[in-house]
Amino acid sequence: MAKHKAETRKDRLRIGTPLWVRTPHSTVDAATQLVRDRYDVIVVGAGISGALMAEALTRDGRSVLVLDRRAPVRGSTPASTAMIQHEIDVPLTRLRRKVGADRADRAWLRSAASVEALETLVTKLQIDCQMRPRPVLYLAGDVTGARGLAVEAKARQDIGIAAAYLNRADLVDGFGMERDGAILSQASASANPAQLAAGLLRVAMSRGARVVSPIEITDMAELSSGIALATAKGEVLVADHAVFCTGYEYLAQMKSAFHRVTSTWALASEPMTGLPRWLRDVMVWEASDPYLYFRTDEAGRVIAGGEDENTSDSSSDPGKLSSKAKVIARKLEALTGVNIGKPAYRWSAPFSVTRDGLPIIDRVPGFDRVFTVMGFGGNGITFSMIGAEIVSALIAGRSDPDADLFHFR
Repeated sequence: MAKHKAETRKDRLRIGTPLWVRTPHSTVDAATQLVRDRYDVIVVGAGISGALMAEALTRDGRSVLVLDRRAPVRGSTPASTAMIQHEIDVPLTRLRRKVGADRADRAWLRSAASVEALETLVTKLQIDCQMRPRPVLYLAGDVTGARGLAVEAKARQDIGIAAAYLNRADLVDGFGMERDGAILSQASASANPAQLAAGLLRVAMSRGARVVSPIEITDMAELSSGIALATAKGEVLVADHAVFCTGYEYLAQMKSAFHRVTSTWALASEPMTGLPRWLRDVMVWEASDPYLYFRTDEAGRVIAGGEDENTSDSSSDPGKLSSKAKVIARKLEALTGVNIGKPAYRWSAPFSVTRDGLPIIDRVPGFDRVFTVMGFGGNGITFSMIGAEIVSALIAGRSDPDADLFHFR
């Protein structure tokens, strides 16, 4: 039995104050002590990925231990703006050139299906997290112009994904925004991400799952019949399988030139009145680099973000948090005419992206019983749902028709 390090990146996962950490029911009470050392599955990470994984595994009847070196739902998850989009960061037409038409089409269709599956799950479990379906407006920008968006809309329509191309006149008449074109699509949603993750953890706990923090895993070894994990305190835990849902703080074994950690910024306004009616319903993002995205919540707050940088440490700079928030607010006003005033909340965070925009959902190299889900880009919650579906199926001995799309690259 060879022992391997189970060290993950250690990042400052966010600075500033996300709106979601100030909302009720956005975390769960974790135990501080381990009371047994054998489980069916140990899930490392108590954010949205770990919560979805724990819910899926306990639904299958498995005993689950969820560990985190932070408090539950206090890592990257509250930094999400929870625009739960079926649209992948890499457009369908471009993804076809990267990975082939069949793989690209299946990835986009699976993404749309996972949003619908998540909405259905939240409704069935009666999780109060402001989940609601929303259309998305994808605006022409300096990366993809109007002609490219028209081709993209047709490609989506051809595989059965609803997408309507809007020209400049359509945008001005319907949304009061001056852009050459856009795609209006359905099959996306929004939510309070912290309440969603905490609600899923509570469901898993009601089925017998145990959530313990702070616990840090430092080593792992594969046994003939399972996996042994060692903690920083020297405790040893054994399970049939382990799943690392540590997101951007990924295992050292997963380091690859195919993915990288970048930085992003976001803000939320005070509750506002008099907003354009369409802004209360539609989420918006643009085909630009850097790009702007925004939506509202149920209280009438405007939540906006973007200005991403291809560095992992920029998000830890307080000065940049202030300047980036001002840029985001100015861009929002220039596009929509909405002046949000002084933001009520500002925050920044690292996030990881892959070259093809698809996540990594796979066994850790060198292990048969250890899985990881990571590399989510701007589709964190959507891809977390796919990860929970695929990994729980593989642990149960079931096949998943799309598992091959997300292997380690």
